[in-house]
This record gives sequence, structure tokens and C-alpha cells, in this order.
Amino acid sequence: MNKNQLNGAAKASVGKVQRAAGSLVGSRKQEARGLAKQLVGKAQQRLGDLQEAIKPARKRDRGEGHAVRGAGPSAAARADARNRRVP
Repeated sequence: MNKNQLNGAAKASVGKVQRAAGSLVGSRKQEARGLAKQLVGKAQQRLGDLQEAIKPARKRDRGEGHAVRGAGPSAAARADARNRRVP
């Protein structure tokens, strides 16, 4: 879980409470503000979800690991490693 997921969930929760409070006291302005916070929070949360979904591909592209479990290095990387060996 990353910062955007956590902060987004928090903002969405705060917005939901603010919206309910506005509804309870009859303040359409507070309801609207709460709805806006809720939507911004959900959008930020989805951004965090997207970041987590592409994290394996980013690691693979930077050479920090393998995106697919059990996958080894590429053929080019293996050949490069063989060429670096000292006899």
C-alpha cells in the first residue's frame, strides 16, 4: 500500500463524514464540499492502485527484479554475464 492509497482513503472517509454532517444539519454547501472531498479521495486512491499495479513492470524495466514470478533474466543479460566471467 502506498501513500496515495492511504491518503486517498482518508480523504474519502473525511468527505463521507462531512457529506453526512451537511445532510444532517441541512447545509447543502457542506454536503457539496464533502462530496468533492470524497471524489478527490477516491481519485487519489485509484491513482495509488494504478501505481501499485504497474510497480512490477517498472522494477523489471529498471532491472530491479523480475515482473513475473519465477522468470529469470533475459537471454541478453545471461549472455552479458557469461562474457564478464574471468577464466
